[in-house]
Amino acid sequence: MPESPTNPPAEKDGLHPRNRHRGRYDFAALQRATPALAPFVALNAHGTESIDFADPAAVKTLNQALLREFYNVPLWDIPAGYLAPPIPGRADYVHYLADLLAELNEGTVPTGKRVRVLDVGTGANCIYPIIGHREYGWRFVGSDVDPVAVRVAKQIVAGNPGLAGAIDVRLQPRSTDMFSGIIKANELFDLTMCNPPFHASQAEAEAATRRKVQNLGAGGTAKPVANFGGQAHELWYEGGEATFTWRMAEESVLQRHNCLWFSTLISKKETLPGLYKTLQKRGAADVRTIGMSQGQKVSRIVAWTFLDAAQQQQWRQRRWLGGPAPADK
Repeated sequence: MPESPTNPPAEKDGLHPRNRHRGRYDFAALQRATPALAPFVALNAHGTESIDFADPAAVKTLNQALLREFYNVPLWDIPAGYLAPPIPGRADYVHYLADLLAELNEGTVPTGKRVRVLDVGTGANCIYPIIGHREYGWRFVGSDVDPVAVRVAKQIVAGNPGLAGAIDVRLQPRSTDMFSGIIKANELFDLTMCNPPFHASQAEAEAATRRKVQNLGAGGTAKPVANFGGQAHELWYEGGEATFTWRMAEESVLQRHNCLWFSTLISKKETLPGLYKTLQKRGAADVRTIGMSQGQKVSRIVAWTFLDAAQQQQWRQRRWLGGPAPADK
C-alpha cells in the first residue's frame, strides 16, 4: 500500500495553516502573561529572544505561557520528569485530524460536543484534549497506564474553566491494551489519536536524547536529560513503535463499529510497510498517510477506518447532523 498524504506539509515553517504557532514566539507578550518565563528568556546567537530548548524547566515554563496565552489554560503543571511536549507540533496533529473529518462533512470541520475523541496515552500533560477542546469544542477521553499521569491530568482538567465535563481522563488497567478497558460497549468515538513511544529500549531513547541535546548546542558527557522530559513508558516500548502500532492496529478491529477513524503518529518511515500490511490484512476500508513537518523534523499521521463510504455517511448523519441515517428510515 503506497504512502499517500492527504495534505502536503504547509509552506513556510511547515505547520498547518490553522496552527496558532506558525509565527515566531512573541516573548514580550508571553512574559507579560507569564512572568515566570522571564528568567529563561535571553538573546540567542542571532540576536533575537529565545529560551534554551535543552533546559527542561525552560521548555515546561514556555508551555505554561503558551497554554495560558493561546488556550485559556492558566493552571497547568506536571511532575518533574514527565513529558512536556512541544505544543506547536501537538496542535498540528489535532488540525490535520480536523481536516480528515471535514472531508466527510462537505469541507466543514464538525465542531462542538457531538464530536468525541479518544487520546490513547494522554500523559500527565493532557495536551491533545486541551488543544482539541479549545480549538473545536470537541469532547475527549484521555487514557493512560500511569496512575500519576491520570491523577495530574485530572487535576489540570478540574483546575481550568470549561475543561471539566469536556475531558474525561481514565486509567488503562492493562499495559498491553490500547482500547479494551477504556471504550465502553456502546461508546462511540469519531477519532482516536496517539503519540506512541517511538524507541525500542531505554538505551535507544537515551541515545536519541543525547543527539538532540548535541544538536541544540548543549554538550557534556553526563547522562542525557530529555529537554521535553518523559517517563519510560512515554519514551520507549519493547519492540518500538512498530510493535506498539501493530498492537494498536490489531486491537482496533475489535472496536471497528465504535470508532470512525483510528490514528497514530509515526516517527520512523520504516514502520509504515508493516503497519500498512496489518491494516490491509485486517480489512481496513481506507488508510491515509498525512505528512507533517516542523523545521527539520518530519513525521506523519497514519489514519484508518473500517467503515466504507456509505457507512461513513450514515455515521455523519447520526453523529454530526443529529438526524437519522438513510439506512435507519
